[in-house]
Amino acid sequence: MLIIRPVRLTDVDALVELTELTGFGLTTLPRDRALLERRVRDACRAFDHLDDDIPHGQNYLFIMHEPGSDQIVGTAGVTSKVGGYEPFYAYRIESELHESATLNVRKNIQTLHLLREHDGPCEVGSLFLHPGYRRDGNGRALSLARFLFMAEHPTRFDPRVIAELRGVIDHLGHSPFWDAVGKHFFDIDLLTADYLSIVDKQFIADLMPRHPIYIPMLPPQAQAVIGQCHDETAPARALLEQEGFTFSHMVDIFEAGPIVEAPRDEIRTIRASRLGIVQAIVQTPADDAPMHLLATVGRDFLALHTPLSHTHDGGLALPRAAGEALGVTPGDTLRYVPLRPAIQPPSG
Repeated sequence: MLIIRPVRLTDVDALVELTELTGFGLTTLPRDRALLERRVRDACRAFDHLDDDIPHGQNYLFIMHEPGSDQIVGTAGVTSKVGGYEPFYAYRIESELHESATLNVRKNIQTLHLLREHDGPCEVGSLFLHPGYRRDGNGRALSLARFLFMAEHPTRFDPRVIAELRGVIDHLGHSPFWDAVGKHFFDIDLLTADYLSIVDKQFIADLMPRHPIYIPMLPPQAQAVIGQCHDETAPARALLEQEGFTFSHMVDIFEAGPIVEAPRDEIRTIRASRLGIVQAIVQTPADDAPMHLLATVGRDFLALHTPLSHTHDGGLALPRAAGEALGVTPGDTLRYVPLRPAIQPPSG
């Protein structure tokens, strides 16, 4: 059984080890111990100040691990609000109508407009699961657990939520979109730009093009990857779409990966989550007990996924292993939600 909990300072060494597996393009989990430690310290401060109801850029980072083990097998993060002193940058895809009566030509031309947002939305990111644990719903539980945290503390997060998904990058760190656009303005490689973007974004404000970029003027290889995500990120996109996220018509400024969005309170896990009282601890779950995601309530957040059934009076019948992992006993309250959305019957 795997537990999801807030990150701690003692996790830094294990996080450094995990980042060796992340590959290119996961900017928020840098292969840099000093930056990771700074990220962890920021997260610890955010978790220590949960009485602050106003979202102003707090960074929360969760980790997944096996109870009794120091090994971290996954991470998931959420920023309460992006922007602020350093703006949130993205390209917004727009269409412009061009027509000529003389030539009898009418065309919609897509363009990329640089967006600088100082009062931005909430952002989920930093999702990574060790390849050896990508099974049994672990990745889904890791991703959705942060939404249960948001359901418990909704006022701490902006009402609009986005996810910036990793774009098309090869195993050497090359991006067709970066080669066509970014490198001509920055004169550095993509990996360096990614690294600098988490240290100081001023170079983006200094060097990014101020005028729209006409997509048809880009090389075909660059056009083809606009709004497309990395193969390894495709499952994360599908999961978010099941939760109610849709393409925002915005893309990342470096490799043009898609940015998806959803109203916070319409995200399936948040909207469908319920509070329930543990009425019974059972040795083994019922054979037909559906898989649920559970989380403790209050300040000490722990989450896991397990089969869950209800007692005759509507209470929760919790498997003993889950109860011990969460540290709960009969009478305690949990927040819970089905791990997967209900399958809708075909219309007609």
